[in-house]
Amino acid sequence: MAEASAAVERRPLPNPLRVNRTFGLGIAIAILVLDQAVKWIVTYILQLRDRQEIVWLPFFQLNWVPNYGVSMGFLTANGETQRWLLVGLTAAISIFVFAWLWREKRRDDVIALGLVLGGALGNILDRVRLGYVVDYADLHFGSWRPFLVFNLGDAAITIGVLLLLLRALLTRERKAPREKV
Repeated sequence: MAEASAAVERRPLPNPLRVNRTFGLGIAIAILVLDQAVKWIVTYILQLRDRQEIVWLPFFQLNWVPNYGVSMGFLTANGETQRWLLVGLTAAISIFVFAWLWREKRRDDVIALGLVLGGALGNILDRVRLGYVVDYADLHFGSWRPFLVFNLGDAAITIGVLLLLLRALLTRERKAPREKV
């Protein structure tokens, strides 16, 4: 009996950095899979490409919008070369986010980075497979549209970036006052 309790005591505690990595990558994979599943449902089951529009609520509808750019028409790819340059640029950004997530110690930042990485990977996968990103969610209030048509990956990226900005603004480290010499 003493040997069993000694074995339990000798077992090392899990590495917090490894736990965070696993958690963040798990979030990224979950967002990637969910993003692709919803895009598949919208495209093939709801046949939004053929129907173009499905009104669900007075403030929310599905609209088929193939997005050849990054955001708000910025960096629109008008040809194959531009498409692959855009894939390369967004892949480089994703690698940066992955590296940041890999080294990050703060759990809240790991969650935010996992959201950004998963959303970015979903959009990259669309651009590689289709040549464009499938956007479908149209949130509006009457004729006022606070957002462009977006997808789950876009929402995850936006939420992740907002969480990172919010944490950075709210938890600024205060510098100690300088001593006069």
